[in-house]
Amino acid sequence: MPRSFVWVCVLSAATLATSQAVAADAIAGKKKAASCAVCHGIDGLHKAPDAPNLAGNSAEYIIKQLKAFQTGARQHEQMSIIAKGLKGGDVDNLAAWYSSLKVTVEMPK
Repeated sequence: MPRSFVWVCVLSAATLATSQAVAADAIAGKKKAASCAVCHGIDGLHKAPDAPNLAGNSAEYIIKQLKAFQTGARQHEQMSIIAKGLKGGDVDNLAAWYSSLKVTVEMPK
């Protein structure tokens, strides 16, 4: 398979994945995230010790995880119930919000 064809496929897949996140509404996601803030923080940095940080994760990853909770493919006492209550574009909007948050890391000296 020619390399140029492989690159075209890779770039096409990246464009499609990005367009899904762009089509979502990060501002609507921020509003919806108010109910997530107790555990995950409105800034995407966990407040509960057993909750993961969401800030800076890719939209695709967040969508995949929320859909897994919705279908039962992934189980968690609270998240399974919460995710099933998400309607319409909520999943995409939440993913757009949390993926838009930038995380910086400072290495120890």
